[in-house]
Amino acid sequence: MPQRNDTAIWSGLFRISAESGQTLQAQIRQAIVAAILDRQIAASMPLPSCRILAEKLGVARGTVVLAFQQLVDQGFLVARERRGHFVNPDVLATPAKPHQKAPDQQNEIDWKARRQIAASDMPPPAKHDNWIKSSYPFVYGQFDPALFPTAEWRECNRMALAVLEIRNWASDMVDRDDPLLIEQIQARLLPRRGIFANPDEIIVTLGAQNALYMLASLLMTKGSKVAMEDPGYPDARSIFRLAGADIQPVPVDQSGIVTSSIPSDSGFVFVTPSHHCPTMVPLSAERRQDLLARANRNNQIIIEDGYDSQLLDEAPQQALKSLDRSGRVIYVGSMSKTLAPGLRLGYIVASAGLIAELRALRRFMLRHPPANNQRAVALFLSLGHHEALVRRLSAAFDERRKRLVHAISAFLPEWRSTDSAGGTSLWLEGPRGTDSRGLAEAAASRSVIIEPGDRFFDRSEKPSRFMRLGISSISLQHIEPGIRELATAAGRRPAAA
Repeated sequence: MPQRNDTAIWSGLFRISAESGQTLQAQIRQAIVAAILDRQIAASMPLPSCRILAEKLGVARGTVVLAFQQLVDQGFLVARERRGHFVNPDVLATPAKPHQKAPDQQNEIDWKARRQIAASDMPPPAKHDNWIKSSYPFVYGQFDPALFPTAEWRECNRMALAVLEIRNWASDMVDRDDPLLIEQIQARLLPRRGIFANPDEIIVTLGAQNALYMLASLLMTKGSKVAMEDPGYPDARSIFRLAGADIQPVPVDQSGIVTSSIPSDSGFVFVTPSHHCPTMVPLSAERRQDLLARANRNNQIIIEDGYDSQLLDEAPQQALKSLDRSGRVIYVGSMSKTLAPGLRLGYIVASAGLIAELRALRRFMLRHPPANNQRAVALFLSLGHHEALVRRLSAAFDERRKRLVHAISAFLPEWRSTDSAGGTSLWLEGPRGTDSRGLAEAAASRSVIIEPGDRFFDRSEKPSRFMRLGISSISLQHIEPGIRELATAAGRRPAAA
């Protein structure tokens, strides 16, 4: 807590002038009232003592005492015995007065006109700020507090704060990553996908989106052609467009991206082969071989996003990267769906030459992801906590997915779902004429959160009859009643259980 003798905190609040037409006491009162109403003084912060403030302002202590006493009488301050003067919390509870611009701030800078990258024009994210307060949060990409390994994560953070460990991560690593984390990614995460890489072929990122942004910044320019699944990952599409790339939508069917429709002049192909975003269908073995053959023939770079591939599948397919013999496949991985999305840790696996270039680029962006988090995650992996967590999550999500499919069949039989093994969501197609965005608004009024599907299409149909339901955040017992409420919002009368 700031101390009242931290006079540097108050140096900008008091401008006392002997040449002012007002008394010194009035000037002190005005300065404090203005700071309170502008929310510049927190309720927990004690004001300087009368003696210290008087010394700082060069006025008599009695002048400050009288000013403080009048502010107490007016209700702006409260005096607490042996603690000093504080802002009255009741004053802070009232709405703040509108900030008055100084004369030279009346004409604001048009930052949109000055920008060189139109980030704010890209499609907005699917925001569910209060999802955790919803009764039925069918949201994607969030975690379940009941499944989070709190004790194990605390243990690893405590270990990372040991004196010897601090010496390992507290220094500036410049462009390097925690060697223990690279080792654990190499030994424990990648082999699950059939990938075997050397340490110089791995770089740690701030999640998958940071990885895609670095790749786009390094490899793409205005006019670069990127073939993408349609429907597909909307943020990847926006990231590539921000780099100046032209997106070439490619259709998707029950076997994944239709490789025969990939334009031969594409310089890049972005795919989610393990579980397609958002339909969740895996890319078939035949299509995988065809994709690699076309990339070699047409000199294309493949960016593989290991979307929803961290969990245990009943019949898992190896990553596309594991089949790559030419170095054309760049693999992007993340720990968001297993450990925690808020941790923002991911990685890229690629040829050593590309990783070296990415390290040079990353140094100018952020140098390296926080090393203390890297060490904590490395310890979490090395102690086997992540393996145990993956098994627990896989079993829980498999049960939830089956319950969700059954509930949809019972209460929304006209909706068609793509039920693929593994993953943390379900893609649904409603009857023609369905407006999933309107349905989402109606469902929200019943405390049900769903994600309309229009944002996944490059040229989204209006209205869209598709929606995505996530299962990572909703408990098993809430799935069926949640779908009942969704059916009611859709205008159906739920059948008796």
